[in-house]
Amino acid sequence: MEASVYDQFAELEKRHFWFRGRRRIFFDLLDRALGVTPAQASTPDRDILEIGCGPGGMLEPLSRYGRVHAMDIAHDAMSYCRRRGFDRVVTGSGLELPFADGSFDMVAMFDAIEHIPNDREVLAEVRRILRPGGLLFVSVPAYQFLYSQNDRLVHHQRRYTRGEMREKLVGAGFRPKKLTYFNALLFPLILPAVLVLKAKEWLVGLPDEQTNLSHQFNKPINDLFAWFMGSERLLLRHTEFPFGHSLIAMATAGGPGTN
Repeated sequence: MEASVYDQFAELEKRHFWFRGRRRIFFDLLDRALGVTPAQASTPDRDILEIGCGPGGMLEPLSRYGRVHAMDIAHDAMSYCRRRGFDRVVTGSGLELPFADGSFDMVAMFDAIEHIPNDREVLAEVRRILRPGGLLFVSVPAYQFLYSQNDRLVHHQRRYTRGEMREKLVGAGFRPKKLTYFNALLFPLILPAVLVLKAKEWLVGLPDEQTNLSHQFNKPINDLFAWFMGSERLLLRHTEFPFGHSLIAMATAGGPGTN
């Protein structure tokens, strides 16, 4: 990808309600899981890895938790991350992580694992590089029946249910700590919209490059959706949602031989 494309995506990450809302949810949960307050300086004794970091929009907030490392299969994405000031970045595949056993205290995969054909292999590799008791944070799209043109264009291999994610985590030697759907409050609006688009795609087709992010909302609506989605963090501190457009999994790495 050209640098200008990464610039455009980085700008979209700053303003689009979906990116803004999920950041508020993710980092509120991580603050509590790691015992870090929003105003606290970084904790340098932790080693953090983000797999599938793209242009690096999540690296700065992750850096509050420790030394941040990043990996992506796209070499030009790593070059972009370096230009943004993050030097501990490598190009590599999730199926063969270029790190020694027990290298990290935390691994994050923000909407990344659904792009990889063999997710069980990836989870086994992540388990290998995590220290015992280390934290895995995963976010993925939910429900295979919602699989649409958007998923194909961004090369999603699958969407997930909570039960499927639990089974794969346990099989890889993780102990699930939180498994919850999110983007639930807007789901009553999202669900019919997606189903209408799927019907339109089947009947007459959609523009070749149309994705979920193609439609731009005016600023007041975009801000309202960001606030509404982000407010889920207050509920997710205490509960897990039984439905939603996406899914979060937080799990710890068990000891040797855990399954």
